[in-house]
Amino acid sequence: MTPKHLALAAALATPALATPVVALAQSSLTLYGIADVGVRHSTGMTAANTPSSASVSSVASGVNNTSRFGLRGREDLGGGLHALFNLETGLNLDTGSPANANKFFDRASTVGLGGGWGQVTAGRQTNLLADAISPVDPVGMRFASFNPNIATAALSSHGLGVEYGAAGSSSGSYRLDNAIKYTGRFGPLTARAMYSFGENTGRASAQSSVGAGLSYTAAGWVVSGAHQRFKTASELPLQASTLGAAYQWGSVRLAVNTARHQGDTSATARTVQRVHSAGATWSVTDAVDLTAAVYRMNRQRTGLQADGYTRAMVFAEYKLSRRTKLYAELDRTQWRAGYQGAANPDRATGITAGVLHTF
Repeated sequence: MTPKHLALAAALATPALATPVVALAQSSLTLYGIADVGVRHSTGMTAANTPSSASVSSVASGVNNTSRFGLRGREDLGGGLHALFNLETGLNLDTGSPANANKFFDRASTVGLGGGWGQVTAGRQTNLLADAISPVDPVGMRFASFNPNIATAALSSHGLGVEYGAAGSSSGSYRLDNAIKYTGRFGPLTARAMYSFGENTGRASAQSSVGAGLSYTAAGWVVSGAHQRFKTASELPLQASTLGAAYQWGSVRLAVNTARHQGDTSATARTVQRVHSAGATWSVTDAVDLTAAVYRMNRQRTGLQADGYTRAMVFAEYKLSRRTKLYAELDRTQWRAGYQGAANPDRATGITAGVLHTF
């Protein structure tokens, strides 16, 4: 027996040294991510998809799915109990820059415990509106920066100019800091509850958020909804709700969703926004998927005319492998009642061709 073999035998025979070997066998660590980049041309919108009087061609990141990388791990603690963590950051693949300049792990930064009773995670994580919309969004949460269900219904970019909850941003509250979330799965039902601490000295409820969600999955159906309340540092409220359903009918998936939020932007001003959506995905073959959806966003603001827009999106995907696909995307937006600004046309179109790889 060589000295190397003797050392290994001694380590395994010594409990104090053998313990890490056993723990390693009961743990998992996964590096994962998405790399998505496409060439896009739009008319009536900027490269950032805001209304414009010009046309622009660009290299865009995350049109099909947001580019990202992350680490997740899980350790079996015995007795049905496990520990878990998740760290995830968004990327702008076109420039190589972080999606969020202020938070490295902007998409997720959590640790928690789980068991047969469910799991509890703490840290920065998605709100319950996002969790509820994810399984019933007509385009499957594609094109996050442009998708009204993500941007408005789930508050990724609500446009209210006020920070609701501990979001770290005045433009959106899709993810919250200082958050504790419970998720429990009981047969076809999944229950969720969340509380995010505002951490304002002397004002416990300022910038806090609390919510609950419930979903049902069985026999091809998914029905999912949530309600969440947010507060600003001065305790102005925002109330948001969403409810949707999806049905898998052979090779076709049908999905609908409706959402509403109401936010006080000052002591005398309020904004109400609604998003209604419907769409379908047809798996033409094992390699080809076609998805089409229509979104209608309505906005009402104190003292101002009601406005909004209607947006149609179409995706065609060709799977080169389990991890890699080519895609083409076409969208058209019709602004209403001057939502786009007086200097801009009342309609916009975009077309994208890209590649997505998961790892």
